[in-house]
Amino acid sequence: MANFNGYLIISAILFSIGTIGVLTRKNSIVIFMCIELMLNAVNLTFITFSRYLGNLDGQIFVFFIMTVAAAEAAVGLALIIAFYNNKDTIDVDEVQLMKW
Repeated sequence: MANFNGYLIISAILFSIGTIGVLTRKNSIVIFMCIELMLNAVNLTFITFSRYLGNLDGQIFVFFIMTVAAAEAAVGLALIIAFYNNKDTIDVDEVQLMKW
């Protein structure tokens, strides 16, 4: 199990990159991709612990997370496209202009 720590370190690095991307970027598509990166980091952690503990619980969680991520991708991209059609930009600072 020498790679156990390596996988957790890679997962922590990926999650950190995703968090920094969400907090610092203004482009909604890049923010969306960073959220997906964070979800994949959590998936890697679940798979690592599942493999380490020798059961399938983590892999079942990953299946459900991937299902929710696919639904999120569909809804999120639809919102981004609708926003782009209205304002011709995908800058998150412009989202405030869509308030009633």
